[in-house]
Amino acid sequence: MATDIVIDMGTKKTVLYSGNKIVLEKPSVVTVDSKTWEPVYFGEKAFETVGRTPDTLQPVFPIKHGIIADYDIAEEMLETYMSEAFGNRIVKPEVIITMPTGVTEMQHHSVSDVAESAGGRNARTIESPLASALSFGIDFSKPMGSMVVDIGAGITDIATISMGGIAQCSCLKSAGNDFDESIIRYVKKEYNILIGPQTAEKIKMQIGTAKKHQFEVAFAAKGRHMGTGLPTMFEISSNEVYEAIIDQCYTILNGIRSVLEKTEPDIVSDILSNGIYLTGGTSLLKGLKEFLEDAIKTEIHISKDPFHSAVLGAAVALKNPKILKNTDILYRSLQELKVDI
Repeated sequence: MATDIVIDMGTKKTVLYSGNKIVLEKPSVVTVDSKTWEPVYFGEKAFETVGRTPDTLQPVFPIKHGIIADYDIAEEMLETYMSEAFGNRIVKPEVIITMPTGVTEMQHHSVSDVAESAGGRNARTIESPLASALSFGIDFSKPMGSMVVDIGAGITDIATISMGGIAQCSCLKSAGNDFDESIIRYVKKEYNILIGPQTAEKIKMQIGTAKKHQFEVAFAAKGRHMGTGLPTMFEISSNEVYEAIIDQCYTILNGIRSVLEKTEPDIVSDILSNGIYLTGGTSLLKGLKEFLEDAIKTEIHISKDPFHSAVLGAAVALKNPKILKNTDILYRSLQELKVDI
């Protein structure tokens, strides 16, 4: 029986955590009927249809840049996932939902519509950098500054933190998906070949790097030649991928510098002494740690579980709410967190 649930509705994946374990992890995508907009597939099956649907079907990503972009689809997706994970074993559990920074000024609200329809109560939100800081084991009781950089699929969340409160923050719309788009544009320009986002992600994961290397490696991939329209094999090198994505790396670096510039000097001093905490799936990009260390001149600590650090930290906050005595975990409706993208 679920007594508490942590929900991380990310741009790429939705994760449900309960009973000290991850109970569900599925892609945040729904394939709908193009005419009626009724859901047809959820999760992995829906993700498999991306780039392969006929005119009668359309894949929808209801979460964009970490924020709900299609409320109705997001609600149906979450209800389906909650039902799949817990069935009828939910008895009014406490719910906490991770959210990016920048949506923290909303007023106190009642239980979110989505969590309530799934049987939850007291639905609250916590900023992802705060949650990730808890997963790193950062002690919020001490007057010590720290910085968390969470590079996900849709956003990069950057925050300086002191005693459980956010001192400064920035939410960049430059993250893992933008790295993929940069690779797509590079291949199109240099090879006259079109590739999809899944192929681009494979290239990034296999040979993507934020640092040029003397010895290159290559990756063979398939795409559609723009001239002939036929399937075509091509090879791309690690240094070519570096050229494609390095601007995105600098965007993240400049975001970190901007937040540091706005942060109190004593907190910055703590951060430079203790290092910066890096998490999110894109933190695993080869050479990114060294790239940031060389530029900022401080140590970078990468999460042991970068894909789940926010949800694991939020679980700590849910069980020990006094940890966040210096900040607000706001009660809000997910409907009011909807933004226009």
